[in-house]
Amino acid sequence: MHELANILKKMEIGDVIENEPLANHTTWKVGGPADLFVIPDNREKLELAMQHIRAAAVPWFVIGRGSNLLVRDGGFRGVVLSLERLNGVRFMGQRLAAEAGCSFVRVAVLAAQMGLGGLEFAGGIPGSVGGAVYMNAGAHGSDVSQVLEEVTVLTENGPARFARDQMEFDYRTSRLQHEPGIVVEAVFSLKPADRAEIMEKMRQYRLKRLNTQPLNLPCAGSVFRNPPGDYAARLIESAGLKGKTVGGAQVSRLHANFIVNVGHATANDILTLIAECQEIVREKFGVQLHTEVRIAGED
Repeated sequence: MHELANILKKMEIGDVIENEPLANHTTWKVGGPADLFVIPDNREKLELAMQHIRAAAVPWFVIGRGSNLLVRDGGFRGVVLSLERLNGVRFMGQRLAAEAGCSFVRVAVLAAQMGLGGLEFAGGIPGSVGGAVYMNAGAHGSDVSQVLEEVTVLTENGPARFARDQMEFDYRTSRLQHEPGIVVEAVFSLKPADRAEIMEKMRQYRLKRLNTQPLNLPCAGSVFRNPPGDYAARLIESAGLKGKTVGGAQVSRLHANFIVNVGHATANDILTLIAECQEIVREKFGVQLHTEVRIAGED
């Protein structure tokens, strides 16, 4: 890995950091070190980095803004790529193109300022554009699949463009969850709308999130996918699990589908609490809860 680090540094890919604690890059504030943490300066440097990473045959994954992600305490034996410098946005009439590292909230705000509607639901989603496309992020009755026109993905064979109907979108999923690739840019098809009405709708959505979600504590968003016809939060609360604590991890007293870091939690604390919620909900209601958060790394 040190040899790969030296190669990437000599090629001036961007920042190349060895043994970087991933707790510094996740919204849960937990996670052990990555062997190599790479921040490419732009798309071309990302492509170049991936050529060498694939040639070295080492494991890799991409991190956005660190939400919806749990890194185990042992960290990650491989390369973690941060796309934070891929943050360009451009407008093409009623279409908006955003690079993968852009804040999804920022993209929604910029669209609103231009009087373009369709991304209001994204105003409170804390992740990146790439992460939102990867998991078909959504809220308030809408999601990425309803506004995405096309996406550029860096595949094993180089950049490729996929139209919306090629992305195999479903509830909190896309083809990228079973097919290696890195979102580079997404193009959203929007529609003209009253700027004040868009901003007011987004304000209301933000207020609802602030009032119903524990955003004052480190968390990663919703932990579990909603089962068909029901809500994970309802099941967890009905099972009497609100406030249940393991180490520094706690099922939020405000929203039962959030696990919060109440002080020096470890990834193992969170994983143990996830498993206990799944077991108790299964025993009481016969429903298997599946995680929405990505889990990476090793113990």
